[in-house]
Amino acid sequence: MNRKFTAAALAALTAAGLSTAIAMTPSATAGQAAPAVTAADSTSPEVLSAMSRDLKITTEQAKQRLNREYKASKTEGALRGTLGANFGGAWLDAGATTLTVAVTDATKADQVRGLGAVPKVVSRSQAQLDSAKSRLDDNARKAPKSIPGWYVDVTTNAVVVLTKSGGQDAATAWVKASGLDAAAVRFETSAEEPRPFIDVIGGNAYSFGGSRCSIGFSVEGGFVTAGHCGTAGTQTTNPSGSVAGSSFPGNDYGWVRVAAGNTPRPLVNRYSGGQNVSVAGSTEAAVGASVCRSGSTTGWRCGTIQQKNSSVTYPQGTVTGLTRTSACAEPGDSGGSWLAGDQAQGVTSGGSGNCSQGGTFYFQPVNEILQVYSLRLLTSGGPNPTTNPTTTTPGNPGGGTWAAYTNYAVGATVTYGGASYRAIQGHYSLPGWEPPNVPSLWARS
Repeated sequence: MNRKFTAAALAALTAAGLSTAIAMTPSATAGQAAPAVTAADSTSPEVLSAMSRDLKITTEQAKQRLNREYKASKTEGALRGTLGANFGGAWLDAGATTLTVAVTDATKADQVRGLGAVPKVVSRSQAQLDSAKSRLDDNARKAPKSIPGWYVDVTTNAVVVLTKSGGQDAATAWVKASGLDAAAVRFETSAEEPRPFIDVIGGNAYSFGGSRCSIGFSVEGGFVTAGHCGTAGTQTTNPSGSVAGSSFPGNDYGWVRVAAGNTPRPLVNRYSGGQNVSVAGSTEAAVGASVCRSGSTTGWRCGTIQQKNSSVTYPQGTVTGLTRTSACAEPGDSGGSWLAGDQAQGVTSGGSGNCSQGGTFYFQPVNEILQVYSLRLLTSGGPNPTTNPTTTTPGNPGGGTWAAYTNYAVGATVTYGGASYRAIQGHYSLPGWEPPNVPSLWARS
């Protein structure tokens, strides 16, 4: 990307208010105007209460954390676009006070500092890590049973392969057979035994084929859920409808088209006193951010996002592109909603452990589901594509019409002005960055 374009992009971002330091919450001083509405202001008391309970923080600390996380997600998206091939990932620390952004070019460090984040120079870009992991995904069918999963860990700039005790030799051989550079891989012993969360009883659920799962998020015409919760054509009850699309394994997403008489609403059930939480959009939260989930078995539970782009091997096969978290779930929570504040994040896929002993748990990102099936998320302000950014993943570039405030991965395809374009750099799009205007990001196809 040329210097002229980078300077113009940074100027636009600064004008948009993205230059605010991530680690700071400015206090009002005499003579200043009233503070603007923050991310926490639109978050329901129920969500704040659940965060306080599970993250062991006060309600005020939960509000402050949400505001910091909102700024972090905006900054990450902006830097992903301006850094392009030099972007190595981003993450928040345990307290969500500091956003670290990895770069492969030390000369880009000041660009990161300019938006209030902390730079870290690494040897591999996010795109290189994702590409390395995709080699494992392509060879998933030959993965030893001693491997419960693998994922990209941007905090250590490596692809992590989980192995059961005594299984590292088999894992090492599989990684080599997959054509992966061993220097990019870190092996980690794990006792995880992931399984889809299914066979639910009770709560706000839907039924299919003698089984039950949890509803994810309402979309125009129905709702999204986990792919292992019914194959295409499967009839559902409560609400009545049919599975219009489903993918599992490989992915774990699907959606149900509801029958006449059912009314999708932009709400998530908190399973406590009949309280509902409004969904305002689907802006993707950063690694390290807090996240809460709703399911018909265990209700509301909160934790943090640990890694993105995780691959998990269930007994039925490997699922790629999941987000790894510490927020607990149990069988019957499958398909249920994951929220960061009031922003939809994904639907419950599965995990290892439970809400008594803890463990590791995974969700399928919602933006991929919306993109694959060309769905419109219902939000408290009505359907609005600019508040529902789409995240594409390597190997599944997606499509549709170009939109601002959207994460596009390398290889993503869009249409604009009647022409087709392919992303040649991963980036977060902003107004004015239409494909014809930024040849450094898009190539006409």
